[in-house]
Amino acid sequence: MGMGGGTDPAAWGIEAGYLDVTGAWHDADPDAVRAALEAMGADPADETGRPGSSDVWVVPAGQPVTVDGGWLLRLEDGTERTGRGPLPESVPLGYHDLHPEGGQGAVRLIVTPPECHLPAGLRTWGWAAQLYAVRSESSWGIGDLADLAALGRWSRSLGAGVVLVNPLHAVAPGTPQEASPYYPSSRSFRNPLYLRVEDVPGARSTPEVEAAGRAGRALNTAPLIDRDAVWEIKSRALEAVWLASRARQGREAGFARFSAGRGTALERFAAFCAITEEHGRGWESWPEELQRPESPAVASFVDAHADRVRFHAWLQWLLDEQLQRAGATVGVVTDLAIGADPGGADAWMWQDSLALGVRVGAPPDEFNLAGQDWGFPPFDPWRLRAARFDPFVEIVRAGLAHAGGIRIDHVAGLFRLYWIPPGMGSDRGLYVRYPWEELLAVLALESVRAGAWVVGEDLGTVEPWVREELGRHRILSTRVMWFEDGPPAAYPERSLAVVTTHDLPTVTGAWTGADVADQRECGVEPDPAAAEAMRQRLQELTGLADDAPAAEVVVRTHGRLAEAPSAVVLATLDDALLVPWRPNLPGTVAERPNWCRALPQPLEALVEDPLALKVAEILRPGRDAPADDPARDGNGPLSAGD
Repeated sequence: MGMGGGTDPAAWGIEAGYLDVTGAWHDADPDAVRAALEAMGADPADETGRPGSSDVWVVPAGQPVTVDGGWLLRLEDGTERTGRGPLPESVPLGYHDLHPEGGQGAVRLIVTPPECHLPAGLRTWGWAAQLYAVRSESSWGIGDLADLAALGRWSRSLGAGVVLVNPLHAVAPGTPQEASPYYPSSRSFRNPLYLRVEDVPGARSTPEVEAAGRAGRALNTAPLIDRDAVWEIKSRALEAVWLASRARQGREAGFARFSAGRGTALERFAAFCAITEEHGRGWESWPEELQRPESPAVASFVDAHADRVRFHAWLQWLLDEQLQRAGATVGVVTDLAIGADPGGADAWMWQDSLALGVRVGAPPDEFNLAGQDWGFPPFDPWRLRAARFDPFVEIVRAGLAHAGGIRIDHVAGLFRLYWIPPGMGSDRGLYVRYPWEELLAVLALESVRAGAWVVGEDLGTVEPWVREELGRHRILSTRVMWFEDGPPAAYPERSLAVVTTHDLPTVTGAWTGADVADQRECGVEPDPAAAEAMRQRLQELTGLADDAPAAEVVVRTHGRLAEAPSAVVLATLDDALLVPWRPNLPGTVAERPNWCRALPQPLEALVEDPLALKVAEILRPGRDAPADDPARDGNGPLSAGD
């Protein structure tokens, strides 16, 4: 499998093969190995056979750090310390710069806690919601952050402590608007579609907003979310507010603090949005001089389009403010997607840390014989490390902002990812290892700083030792009733328990057969045996007869879920409202309105829905959120500390 010379694929993290879901071994394709090494910049003539080292040290707090000779340590807060020999054990948590005497440059010293934040005795419940689907009578065709705040207040009144929402990541400006929350332009910024325009400073005194509001609210009658129409209405209204009050908006102290805090990342993201409006989507097709974010041409573009760039930065500040208000009502659990669009903002900003051309996916299995190609590029583990993990820090920190917790989609991706080299199919991919110990340490640091707990989506084929390491770092595992053979009472305490997910059938869909019908309608051949097994699973759990109404099945199913000792138990709003369709059916794009269905009734009706209230009554006993701490108060959704 070697390339000749000194290049050792294993030293670069490339695995020799993998075990599939049946336990069969598959050797890595030699051509795929060569392509992966090339994507990582491996030099066949390099006799060391190893990637170049980077100047970053990730160390647990209190661990001795040996330095030969004198040193200067510039702490994250700007203070400096000097000395000789080992560093003092009192170096605080954070990102510091170490300058060894006679060294070639600064070393990034990242001092981390041993594990993620996890409140002592965490035991709560809440809702899992697709925010875009949670429309109120005040929405403009799509659920927004004010709707999230209202959902949070209602949830808290029922004793819930958390609301898990779909990723709120930014997509490219303009139309068509990307529907999938898991294929964003940027994971470190948010989607302006989720803004409540009337809550923007200056909006109510801007004449255009009133008419825009009428047009936006008219979209609420459609059962499907029309993101393009929402974008056209909201973007014009927001532009009008900006133009009418930009002088005052630009002087907002909060905007200034936000801009300073997000720094270069915000500047580049806003520039990306403005350039996209001028030159179209896909930065690889832009004029060559604009394809590098640090280029003089980009600086000139920003100078020439300063107002538009500032407008896009302002939108991100508004999103941050509105999310903060929503997070003050309940512990909002955000969702971090596993990757981003190769033509999007993150790929443009961090192109030197990515293996561009490579795509991430999954190997063939019994559910998808061809494998899966998710279409986005992975971080190159060695270039990411050479970048001092800055892109990873930026993404995680953004996801934790104003959150009580964060869900890491495909958390096994912190350990290894399935790479599909350019020109190859997903059946010829291979696994590449990542510096997981350092990534988990950085995740723990950001979690502790945010006072927010972490749950990993560890479904599917996950190596046992990976789950052990996640547990050691106090990252909750995920338990989905559909996949568990044992009763909910046997779930581990350090877990998040749910009946289903956005990619799986709802209780109503599985019980009534509507999910099978939905698959057939959009050209997917369902597996009748699997569908029947799922229905039988419901019967085993509930003890109900074949002709039991779906509402009773939902009630009994959640009664069993309530038996789980899991730290967090969630019910989906889809189940509480007897929705027969799952939000997303994998493998379908044009054939089905994935990520586009609104809930069947507005938020004002949801809060009085008898079935939703019954589900809450079932899950609530012994799991009430603290009444004295409806907001995060800087320490997560619960008042208990570590």
